[in-house]
Amino acid sequence: MDRASQVLADGLPEGVPTTYANLSEWGQVPYSTIYHRARGRPSKEDKARSQQYLTPTEEKALAQYLKQSADLGNPVPIKHLRLLAFCIRRQRSAADAADEAIKPPGKNWPKAFEKRNPVLKARKVKAVD
Repeated sequence: MDRASQVLADGLPEGVPTTYANLSEWGQVPYSTIYHRARGRPSKEDKARSQQYLTPTEEKALAQYLKQSADLGNPVPIKHLRLLAFCIRRQRSAADAADEAIKPPGKNWPKAFEKRNPVLKARKVKAVD
């Protein structure tokens, strides 16, 4: 839960009128943020999380797989990450029995995935003679 939502949920001390200005001052959160959160607008983090291609659990599992694969000496090339993500998403959709077509992740998805998972690092692998 972000700070503005927390301030709205906690409220103000006894005797202080509940206004957005007072909530803003009490919680040290901008007035506009309190206003928008009270009206139902999600935070940037929540909105970004809902628009991600894979769920956080699926991303964590994929990151663990990639780390384990690299530790065993078989690193997965970046160009294969999109295919792996697509396969994971297809399995989830098959379980949900959705009739809509599933699109593969965008061309920049692997780079964003790498940013969200700082444990992973892209490296150039040299061929062994």
